[in-house]
Amino acid sequence: MLVAGIDSSTQSVKVLLCDADDGTVVASAAAPHPDGTECPPGAWWDALGKARDLLERADAVAVAAQQHGMVALDEDGKTVRPALLWNDTRSAPQARALVEELGGPGTWAERAGSVPLASFTVTKLRWMAEHEPENARRTASVLLPHDWLTLRLGASGPVTDRGDASGTGYWSPAEGRYLPELVRAALGHEPVLPRVAGSAETVGETPWGARLAPGTGDNMGAALGLGLREGDVVVSIGTSGTVFAVASAPAADPSGLVAGFADATGRFLPLVCTLNAARVLTSAAALTGTDLDGLAARALAARPGAGGLTLLPYLDGERTPDRPGATGVLAGLTTANATPENLARAAVEALLCSLADAAGHLAAQGVRPRRVLLIGGGARSAAVRALAPSLFGTPVTVPEPAEYVALGAARQAAWALAGTPEPPAWPDPPATEHTAADADAAAAGEIRARYAGLRDTTPTADRRPGGPRE
Repeated sequence: MLVAGIDSSTQSVKVLLCDADDGTVVASAAAPHPDGTECPPGAWWDALGKARDLLERADAVAVAAQQHGMVALDEDGKTVRPALLWNDTRSAPQARALVEELGGPGTWAERAGSVPLASFTVTKLRWMAEHEPENARRTASVLLPHDWLTLRLGASGPVTDRGDASGTGYWSPAEGRYLPELVRAALGHEPVLPRVAGSAETVGETPWGARLAPGTGDNMGAALGLGLREGDVVVSIGTSGTVFAVASAPAADPSGLVAGFADATGRFLPLVCTLNAARVLTSAAALTGTDLDGLAARALAARPGAGGLTLLPYLDGERTPDRPGATGVLAGLTTANATPENLARAAVEALLCSLADAAGHLAAQGVRPRRVLLIGGGARSAAVRALAPSLFGTPVTVPEPAEYVALGAARQAAWALAGTPEPPAWPDPPATEHTAADADAAAAGEIRARYAGLRDTTPTADRRPGGPRE
């Protein structure tokens, strides 16, 4: 039997058709999404339609999609405005206000598992209530991107899973229930929220008769696709940077640095997210007049420490630390070190220092890594693979490049077909292990210290022309 996994991300949709028994990829398809921080949900459906022939070969289907996005629907099920995506930071003031109004960071962490930032759905609801009150009044139900696509594919009603629900800011991973009072505080009234289905439940049927699994968020899909076990720490370098691990108990970090998410299997997925990841590399490549392979070659040609250059890579604001109005900073520039090679090296080192900080926040919540896995488009960079072990302070396992979010969705679809207590035991992906070169390891402490110094002394106030969007 065949199963289809859909990864509907910020930038594109990817579909994998897999053998339900062992996860072998039989066919794949992809289509782009519009760029930006908001998107009409119909654009996701149109992109997915380009893979219709492939989807119709599947006996079961599941969707994993970008977390946090707000899809507001009226009483007729029509969208009241374009979906606000996770990377839209306009609700930063509303995030701060909600935290202050409803008990402070510790209370939010204890109740909802996370302290909401601008990416979280609950903050976007408050923004809409304040800035688009008529749209807020018309909002009868609120879905996440994967919920909306699952409904369009044939779910019997609005449905989600515990993994994606845990990223809204109004569902408790520890208690396994919605917190309606938080939704009312944000939106002004209580909309219909999707039912939270069981991990392997069949929630409907597609028009061609395939079973429909509940789906999940993209990070939960990646964890399922990689077959993570407790102690596996994943560093994913995509549009965003994420560092997460599978855990048996929920996290509740009052600092707000670690989001206490649930996973797609009944366990938990403490996660740290950075807003700037692979685009740090693409921006540096464009700035130095090369492509990503050229950037990697230049970075590896420079000495560790980039001749004293240090980049703070908050090019599009930042989520961890919470600096939505920040911009990037390049420090230590001199006539002697102003070379394309040093700039390339500084960009790679900055990206990895940011993600190493994120891994440190997980460790502060009790995560003890058994191994570190490096995935995502950024992991394809030879420079990232070479420098990561020294800046993370541990060997790094790099699984073979694959669409792990879509693979995880396919595995969930196979689970719905099997009806077993645990997901089907697909083989682990092939992987290679990377260790630090002596010169890189010797310089890592100084590089991390310089980065931390720049991070901690750079003003946190908004430095964008015109201030933050509100």
